[in-house]
Parts: sequence; C-alpha cells; structure tokens
Amino acid sequence: MNVFRKVPLSYIRVFEAAGRTLSFADAARELNLSPSAVSHSVRKLEDLLGHRLFQRSTREVRLTREGAMLMEHIQRGMDEMQRGFALLANDERTPLRLHTAPSFATQWLLPRLAGFVRDHPNIDLRFSASTDYARFDDDFDLDIVYGEPKPSPHEKIPLALEGLAPLCPPALAERIRKPEDLYHVPLIQCEVQMYQWKGWFEANGLPPPTHYGLRFDRSSMAIAAAVDGLGVVLESTLLSERELQRGALVRPLAGTTREVEYVGHYLVHPRRAHPHEAFETFKAWLLNALGIVDRS
Repeated sequence: MNVFRKVPLSYIRVFEAAGRTLSFADAARELNLSPSAVSHSVRKLEDLLGHRLFQRSTREVRLTREGAMLMEHIQRGMDEMQRGFALLANDERTPLRLHTAPSFATQWLLPRLAGFVRDHPNIDLRFSASTDYARFDDDFDLDIVYGEPKPSPHEKIPLALEGLAPLCPPALAERIRKPEDLYHVPLIQCEVQMYQWKGWFEANGLPPPTHYGLRFDRSSMAIAAAVDGLGVVLESTLLSERELQRGALVRPLAGTTREVEYVGHYLVHPRRAHPHEAFETFKAWLLNALGIVDRS
C-alpha cells in the first residue's frame, strides 16, 4: 500500500512547519490556523502513518526519532520542488539567502565580504540582519545566530571562540595601568551580551561597579562609542578585530587580567542532502575565514 497517496498534502505542510519551529503555536501563526487545528492535523498524520512524530509536554514539543527522519526527507523534497520552480522560471542563478546577527554582520562579515565577492562573482547574495531566528522554508538558506541556538533538527556549528576584554582608544588607555583604574573611567556596556562587566570583574576577583556610563543593545554601537573616546567597552576581540588592527582600539590590560572566553556565534542551516553549490561555497569560505574545520 502506498501510504503517501493517502496523506493529504495539507498534513505534510502542517507537519513541516511544526517540525521546523518545534512549536504548534508558531506553526499555527505561520499557516494562519489555530493551534488546535495544527495539533489535530499532526495527530491525523500520526494515525495514518502509525508512528508518533512528536513528543509533547506542557512546555514544548520535540521530534521523535521517526519524526526527525520524516522531517529530513520532507525538507529535501521541498528543496527539490523549489529548484524545479526556479528552472521553470529560467532562474538559473538562485540567490544565496543569508540571515545573520546584526553586530556580526557589521563588525566581522561585511569587512571581509569584498574578497568573497571578488572570488565568486557568479554567486548572488541576499543579506538580512536581525536578532530573530531565520525561517528556512521560504526566506533563508543560512543563519548566523548569537548565543546557543534553540533546539531544532537543523545543523548547528559553533563558530570561533571569542574573548571578551576591556577595549578603549590609546589616549584613554594611558590612564589604565591596573584593573582598579577601571573604576575611575566611563564604562560602556552592551546589554544583550551573554557576559557583561559584572562577570568580567568577578572573573578577575574584583567587585563590579554600580554605575556604567553608557548602555547599548548592539555590540556595533558599543564598539563605535569606544572608538569615539566615550569610555572603555567590554567587547569581543573577534568583533573588534578591525578596530584593534588599525589601532583605533587597544587592550590596556592585556596579559595582566583574565579574559572571558566563550562561543558567541553559531552557524545554523537545514540538513540537506543536496544543497546548491553557492551554499557549500559560502559555508566553506566562512568556516575557513574563522579557522574552523567543518565536521558536519
């Protein structure tokens, strides 16, 4: 018996959305359905297939082993359909669609992009930056996220190990000879950072200050404020690499204090058996530029 012929395509679409988002509520919003309709559709599909596809709890849903296997094949089939529609439209140069965390895009990716474009002029790139997670069905092929990604069936690759260090212009660095000198200069804080000044002071055996000069919700703005001489910023040396190389920022306490290290960014993308060539080219370039060996 051909089970596929008995499965309504609407059930497959609902399952794909729920499996990709790992949320019946998010899938419902995406498909303009009610959460109960999504749950009912998934239950009907499970009954038809004779397998449980999700583990449900009051707080979350997760794909079962059978659900994850089915999800992989369904996403592969949807990729092939998209390629078929592109061929019918004579769209041979399907663009590579990249979503990225805003400060990573501004501080690390864009300064290096000229080399990639020069070496690969036939690859069309489309970029979008936000703190939201990417939607891979219609919008994006790759996502560079800040912080540990939420659970999903997608491939997740940790990027470079980042170090957080106090950074400031050379003129201000002359006033900072020991960690305690930081109490007497303006401190700049990025409020969305996983590790902030409080953690740095504690890691170096010092009580954290009670006042900060400036607060930002983007690392790029905090770094720019430090370059303009507004204070000392605690920032990723990876994201500040360009400013450090040209001498706009320096590390006044390098070698005398403990640097906080962590994996700040991750590359996330669907597990696809046959990704298009531009996907593989850009992924290899990105990992190579960060000095990462791809073991996926």
